[in-house]
Amino acid sequence: QVQLVESGGGLVQAGGSLRVSCASSGRTLSNYAMGWFRQAPGKEREFVAAISRSSSNTNYADSVKGRFTISRDNAKNTVYLQMNSLKPEDTAIYYCAARTFSPSTSPGMYNLWGQGTQVTVSS
Repeated sequence: QVQLVESGGGLVQAGGSLRVSCASSGRTLSNYAMGWFRQAPGKEREFVAAISRSSSNTNYADSVKGRFTISRDNAKNTVYLQMNSLKPEDTAIYYCAARTFSPSTSPGMYNLWGQGTQVTVSS
């Protein structure tokens, strides 16, 4: 069974950068497409970015395109989300998720989730 653990969240000023990571224990992450999602208080969980198993395909929400970059290091069983030019509206709990087929923008298509890491962007 794969367990996903996010890390790297924190408090940052608007315009700053942060990198969150998602590491797996158990089976190798190379068998999974990975996604990052976020959930702000009172809002539904929303898609942020996704990456295919081989890193050949990536997909981003319009709200983060050009500012965020998803990447993965299958040798380290880790997926990253580099967040630049952060805005207060990026404040949320960030979750990584895994699924065994191609990447998806729908959270319901993922069957493995981490516990989340809080990202807070101050104005």
